[in-house]
Amino acid sequence: METFRFRQGRSPLLISMPHVGTHIPAPIAARMSPPALALPDTDWHLERLYDFVDAMGACVLAATHSRYVVDLNRPPDGANLYPGQDTTALCPLDTFANAPVYQAAQEPAAAEIAERVEIYWRPYHAKLAEELAKLKRKHGFALLWEAHAILSEVPRFFSGRLPDFNLGTANGASCGPRIGESLLKTAQRAAGYSAVLNGRFKGGYITRQYGKPTEGVHAVQLELASISYMDERPPYAFDDVLAARLRPHLRAMLETYLERVFMIPD
Repeated sequence: METFRFRQGRSPLLISMPHVGTHIPAPIAARMSPPALALPDTDWHLERLYDFVDAMGACVLAATHSRYVVDLNRPPDGANLYPGQDTTALCPLDTFANAPVYQAAQEPAAAEIAERVEIYWRPYHAKLAEELAKLKRKHGFALLWEAHAILSEVPRFFSGRLPDFNLGTANGASCGPRIGESLLKTAQRAAGYSAVLNGRFKGGYITRQYGKPTEGVHAVQLELASISYMDERPPYAFDDVLAARLRPHLRAMLETYLERVFMIPD
């Protein structure tokens, strides 16, 4: 099975969805715990939610395998992106709710983790780097949009209710000047939604690794509170009414992103 799905676009925008995958190879699944097999930490339904981006000409890169196999938004050495804060590993051993991912004594050893990086992690990143380079050659710049979602309440990682729109630009390092602030203003105009820039989620490995604005590659992460478009209780049903209300605001942010990059001074 391929490790990703890719759709070619015509604009300089590439949407990356590294946590939408749900496939787990049978030998790995046989060792996992029942709570983990329910895949509670998946970025559910994002491809369906972002179904309008093809009409915008965006490229779309989406993972096929679960983040429990290997987390594509972690560095390959497993370094913590948020020093001093709790986070999950490159090959997670626990869920966001602190349930074990594996049955007793079934966790992957270092050699297996390295093998998973080679089989699942590297192909996604090779494709991502390849397509960003193509977009830069064609358009003179590339725009990476990291699409993510998370339950609105995860006490392990943050207190209280998460804002609906959590924009991350690595504190401004992953994109050109004022792009993040312009996106925040667009998000704040969405009535009935809350928004923050570089709050708890500042952008993961992909945003930080590929966002190189001085080289013409800009990267922004949007972590959505999944309550804004779906039922957060199992089986995590998509809500067409909520999604229809949300999509115009997502599109407005992407349009702001495309427009703002042309305003960056040389």
